[in-house]
This record gives sequence, C-alpha cells and structure tokens, in this order.
Amino acid sequence: MKTFLSFILKEAKHILRDKRTMLILFGMPVMLMLLFGFAITTDVKNVRTVVVTSFQSPQTQAAVERLAQSEYFTITQTVATPQEAERLIRNQKADMGLIPSPKGGGSDGLQWQIMVDGCDPNMAQQWTTYAQSILSQPIDAKHYTPPSPLEFPSPLGEGLGARSWLGVRLLYNPQMRSAYNFVPAIMGMLLMLICAMMTSISIVREKERGNMEVLLVSPVRPLMVIIAKAVPYLMLAFAILITILLMAHYVLAVPLAGSLFWILVVSTIYIILALSLGLLISNIAKTQLVALLLSAMVLLMPVVMLSGMMFPVESMPVVLQWVSAVVPPRYYIEAMRKLMIMGVGIGDVAKEVIILTVMTLLLLAVALKKFNVRLE
Repeated sequence: MKTFLSFILKEAKHILRDKRTMLILFGMPVMLMLLFGFAITTDVKNVRTVVVTSFQSPQTQAAVERLAQSEYFTITQTVATPQEAERLIRNQKADMGLIPSPKGGGSDGLQWQIMVDGCDPNMAQQWTTYAQSILSQPIDAKHYTPPSPLEFPSPLGEGLGARSWLGVRLLYNPQMRSAYNFVPAIMGMLLMLICAMMTSISIVREKERGNMEVLLVSPVRPLMVIIAKAVPYLMLAFAILITILLMAHYVLAVPLAGSLFWILVVSTIYIILALSLGLLISNIAKTQLVALLLSAMVLLMPVVMLSGMMFPVESMPVVLQWVSAVVPPRYYIEAMRKLMIMGVGIGDVAKEVIILTVMTLLLLAVALKKFNVRLE
C-alpha cells in the first residue's frame, strides 16, 4: 500500500508542478462558465424594435410604452409605413417591426402584425413569443402596471387582442435564463474532456518516454499502476466540479434545488466513466498527439452536437437520435438538469444513472482487457 500511495503522490506532484496543465484544468472551467453565463446566451434582451404609426390610439400608445418598459425590447424609432419598417430590418438597423391596426376595421379592438428578422429562426421565435405575451395583455390605456412578459397570458384561438386567454406558468426557470440550461451541459463537457483527455495523454506520455516499462516491472501490479495514475485526475475532477458548482450558484445565480449528495454521487459515476474512456484511448494511441486528437475528435464533437447540450435530441433526425443514445454526456446532462434545476429525487433519474453505470462497467472492462493484452 505504501508503494501504491507513493505512485499516487508521484503523479500528483507531476501534475501540480506543470503550471500550463493546471492553467488549462482550472482556467477552462472558469472561462467557459463566464462565457456561457454572460456572453453566449439565448436570453431575449434589447431587441431593436421599430413601431409603425399608421394607426394611433390610446391602446397602441399604452402597448408600445409597456413594451419599451420591459428589459426585452428597445424602441429605436417610429416610422409611417410597414415598408419603412421592412427596409430598416433589411438594413440591419432593427430586429423587429410592430404594425398596429384596428380589429375588424372598427375602433373597439386592436390587432398587431409582427415583422421580424428570421435569419436566426430560434431567436425570431423567442422575440415573437415575448412580444405576443406583452401585446396580447388586455390594456387599460390610463391605468396599468407593466409586469414581466413571462407572466402574461397568451391568446388562445382568436389572435392578438382576443377575449379568450390561456394562462402560462413557467416552472423551474420562470425568467427563461439560458444559464440554467448551460451549466449542467458545461459540467458534462468539461468533466468528459478533461478526465478522458488528461488521463490518456498522461499514460501515453509514460509510454513515449519508456517509463511505462519501468513502472510495470516494479513491485506494484500493472493494474495498481494504472489506478495510481488515474486517482490524481479523479481528485482534480472533483475540484473542477466543486469550482463549477460554486460559480454556478454564486456567480450565475443558478439554483441547486436537488440533493448535493446525489449530484456528487452521479458525478462520481460519470467521472469514473470518463477516466475509463481515457484509459481506452491510451491503449489505442501511440503518441501524445494521437491521444489528443482522438480525445478531441471522438469526444468534443459528439458532446457538443449530440448530447443535448446545444440542441434538443428530440429535434434531431432518427438516425442521429440513435447515435446520441451511445453518447455518455447525454445522460449525465439530463440527470444534472433534473437534480440541479428541477430538484427531483434520485428515483427520477434512475434511468440515467443505470445507463451511466452500465457504460462505466463496460468501458472499464474493455480498457483493462486491452491493457492486459498489450502487456502479454
């Protein structure tokens, strides 16, 4: 046991004295959390809006004022005709145009036409939804308090200004903040990339330098050598996980609604899975460069594209949905979103936990088997 601990200490010292590695390990999580939390966001804010003044009434003025008082829209200017509004949108001087008109040709009702830049369909849909929520609220032109658009009812069946309403209540993320979605995704991506990549590169580096043969003829069994090299990265992964959770809660204001214990348990399973994948890559790669490329190509693209991190799995073609079924981060991200944001119990993520456990055992068995075959 003393010899085994000395191997762990030797690997830990090697990691800690490499300042560039430490900068990558802890700088990357902080940078990504800040980028996804503040810069790369799908939140609706400051949508440049132009209003057509061809029809004016106290109701239209109150609706436009309500829109301007929200943090989601900025009234940049008013124009006389819809054609002018369209020209501003085409010239990239506005994102959305609002065209009011009397409903049914009379003065007792009001309806709106929304003209929006559809180059980005997802954002255009969000802008339209937010604007509909504000404009569809019944308006008293003299007395109203502008609530948040997300608290407004939406029209049902009769268009904007209709008298039938559908109440909408958003659970778990009432402000529709994108950080709630990105934080679990960043956890899944970083833990997979760092654990698998750094473990594979570490073992391949020992092979390149000829140190692996020396380690294997030592009194410690080969399996213990591999475990000893993985343990420091396991501890680093926990440090990174805690860093992400602290930043998520105190910097990005993302709630930890579920049990912290179960979050750590599920994360432990996932980290061991990532380390097993790194060991498997080290058995295939001959050089550190190959290990790095394999880790990047095999892990980065599937994690970003097929795990549900950026795009919903349900919206993908059936073939890609089947491919995403073998991407481990998909299940970890789903479990973290349920545990962290929804605050459910472990029973509600049993499916994800079982799949991650089976994947971990399978990858670990294959990696150790290939490692033993190489020794023989």
